[in-house]
Amino acid sequence: MERDVEDVREYFCSGITKEAAWRKAQLQNLLTLIREGEEEIYKSLKKDLGKHHVEAFRDEIGTLIKSVNYSLQNLEGWMSSKKAKLPKVAVLSSAEVVPEPLGLVLIISSWNFPFGLSLEPLIGAIAAGNTVVLKPSELSPACSSFLANVVPRYLDNKAIKVIEGGPEVGEKLLQQKWDKIFFTGSSKVGRIVMSAAVKHLTPVTLELGGKCPAVVDFLKSSWDREVELMKGSIKKMFGENPKETNSITRIINKQHFQRLKNLISDPAVKDSVVFGGSMDEDNLFIEPTILVNPPLEATIMTEEIFGPLLPIITVKKIEESIGFINSRPKALSIYAFTNREALKRRMISETSSGSLVFNDAIIQYAADSLPFGGVGESGMGKYHGKFSFDTFSHHKAVARRSFLTDFWFRYPPWNNYKLQLFKDVYNFDYLGMLLSILGLKKSRSISTAA
Repeated sequence: MERDVEDVREYFCSGITKEAAWRKAQLQNLLTLIREGEEEIYKSLKKDLGKHHVEAFRDEIGTLIKSVNYSLQNLEGWMSSKKAKLPKVAVLSSAEVVPEPLGLVLIISSWNFPFGLSLEPLIGAIAAGNTVVLKPSELSPACSSFLANVVPRYLDNKAIKVIEGGPEVGEKLLQQKWDKIFFTGSSKVGRIVMSAAVKHLTPVTLELGGKCPAVVDFLKSSWDREVELMKGSIKKMFGENPKETNSITRIINKQHFQRLKNLISDPAVKDSVVFGGSMDEDNLFIEPTILVNPPLEATIMTEEIFGPLLPIITVKKIEESIGFINSRPKALSIYAFTNREALKRRMISETSSGSLVFNDAIIQYAADSLPFGGVGESGMGKYHGKFSFDTFSHHKAVARRSFLTDFWFRYPPWNNYKLQLFKDVYNFDYLGMLLSILGLKKSRSISTAA
């Protein structure tokens, strides 16, 4: 592992990955990988998660194709330096902001979207000109194996390595020196990643998640009627026997199945189940389940769920949801379903979350023009579209000045006349500065304490 990491670092130093041609070629090859590997991706997702191929295309393959094409269309503009405006006093000077790659990047992805959460940040890292080590999640072994076997056949394997393994491999990787770490996963592991990054002062992006509350404004309806409508919608989508449909993703493994089972087996929670709840451990299947007003201190209300369990908390006034949300850790996303503009304004101004979506869910994840990321305990940093490029870039300030001119009052010995000139400059009073230089404006008497 150490040798692989060092080889990738040395390859970055060669400067090849900084070239636009290399970046475009790798992005094009990644697009080819996704398209040619589509059927195998379906099979891998089916094996690990029981995911239907239509859902797989909607959530992962389709969004990745869109993201690669978006990067290819905009790459030259992203890479170009941007002229910076200088104050008028900066005579015969110019400045620009130049994006440059950070260097060697570590990407650690999660199991819930095994391809999307691995390749979406990879797109940004490649577009920015970095070399990359990618560690897929060991909890989705078929998807991890696909990436490890296929990525070297399509991408420059001197610049991009896929390293498989469990927590011990992750720990060894974190001991290495990186120029950026991009992690998607739980807040518990996120703290470990951040602690490891401290050793080398490595910048990190943490995509952590947590609770994502949905606020539903029933207006004149009542919560029990809305629950009945939810039950009807579940039956319409998945039929009377959801286990027989291929449209529901299975639980990733027995450990997570048992975790979810424990959430609704809690004696304090059992009575709050109003719909669903059946389970098939052999097939890792859990029926869509609705709970109404489980105890707020119950585990299902304090930990991330990642399963088909929907707890509903009722309030007398929908505005009370704002206080409830603010009493909990900041969310990755808040979804609010309402037509009341006053409530929308309050949600925007009085809550804090990575994103806020009205009358829909997840659409912000697919939008390249929007930053995706958390805040507080739901994470730090952002990506998607140009935000991915910026996340894996350093924006370097470059200033140029001619030898033909300089301002003599920048240097000692100091006096009140020079102080007045500085005050004119920093207050953008260029006429005053000119008058002072010409002796037409007298400096005010200034006393200083020793």
